[in-house]
Amino acid sequence: MKQRELICSRCSVRQPFRYHNMKCVCGGTLLVDYDIEQIANTFSKTALPYRSPSMWRYHELLPVLDEANIVSLGEGGTPLLRMPAWERKLPLGQLYLKREEQNPTGSFKSRGFSAAVSLLKEAGVHKAAVPSNGNAAGALAAYAGRAGIEAYVFIPQDCPPLIVQECPLYGAHTFLVDGFIHDAGTIIEAGAAEQGWVNVGTLKEPGRVEGKKTMGLELAEQLGWTFPDVIIYPTGGGSGIIGMWKAYRELKALGWVSCDMPRFVCVQEVGCQPLVDGVSSPAADPSGTADTAAAAFKQPVAPNPTGMRVPAPPDLPLLLAIVRESGGTAVAVSKEEIAEATRQLGAQGISASPEGSATWAAMLRLCDSGWLRGQDRVVLFNTSHAMKYAQPGDAARSLPVLRSYTDFVQQQGQ
Repeated sequence: MKQRELICSRCSVRQPFRYHNMKCVCGGTLLVDYDIEQIANTFSKTALPYRSPSMWRYHELLPVLDEANIVSLGEGGTPLLRMPAWERKLPLGQLYLKREEQNPTGSFKSRGFSAAVSLLKEAGVHKAAVPSNGNAAGALAAYAGRAGIEAYVFIPQDCPPLIVQECPLYGAHTFLVDGFIHDAGTIIEAGAAEQGWVNVGTLKEPGRVEGKKTMGLELAEQLGWTFPDVIIYPTGGGSGIIGMWKAYRELKALGWVSCDMPRFVCVQEVGCQPLVDGVSSPAADPSGTADTAAAAFKQPVAPNPTGMRVPAPPDLPLLLAIVRESGGTAVAVSKEEIAEATRQLGAQGISASPEGSATWAAMLRLCDSGWLRGQDRVVLFNTSHAMKYAQPGDAARSLPVLRSYTDFVQQQGQ
């Protein structure tokens, strides 16, 4: 039987596995820990080519005990697209885009919620709730619907309307919140006992980090069991960074990969940049409590409702430690840089969300500054597609309307 327990990311204390309450008494985050020696005896990377392309091909490294409890919509197996034309333009070695927008719910959140909802099913949970800037709400709604679990999603009222509309489409109880994602989280915490729902917010349960971990496993496999030199990733709550860092430590422990760890670059938006401020401030101590660290980074909040708009990440010290340990950095890009990056990616056939576009903008900035080196192999993550953020009717109102070919010719002559 699979051996799994929890280990604190800060004090390393071990605890029996549980399905929620991932905070250690020291303030650190509890993460799933496996018997790597046992896994190495029963699981080989040579088996992977014969398995389905979904993220559950790595089920030995995922926390669900009984495969009958897996709730899947076909998540994972997303393309890794090389960008040779831009490699010739930019001072770096290789450039890749990981196309997470091709997941079942249109974003990388499919991975985390496939694992999280599978654990809810395994635990016999009937109700789940999530605070979200958008894509997490849609993913919980879809996977809970698949599992027959009642979903409650709480979303800031300025969330893109198409994302809001998809949640009730999947059957979720959907509520708009006058505030930000942490305000939505406060509502869930206040009602959890009375309503009987489990909070599946970032780092509140073990599944989402483990599901996001498969991005790192998959990327290593796609690169021939090596790591890229640099991963550029849009960061809000940070479960993806934590998951990939954890994945690469596990691959090294298995002996499947022997190269150096990648340098992690966290991308945020100007106006909501706690990681950027933390990395740049010598006074930011990653050994402090998460609540203390979050309180230290009070600032105006970016008005754009994207997944990067998380003023107080649940474990800011852990994220800072990962970035620093990897030799990485954090970059804040502007709304204008994101818009231009969206156009540049769109011209290459890539539908990129604001978060995905932010990684492109950050990559250009790091090339200009010389932080990226000429031999670096760089991977950007496009975490969702652009259409989820579209304002219905905006594009149509700006386009010319034709009644005949003559109208077309006249339009071209203007």
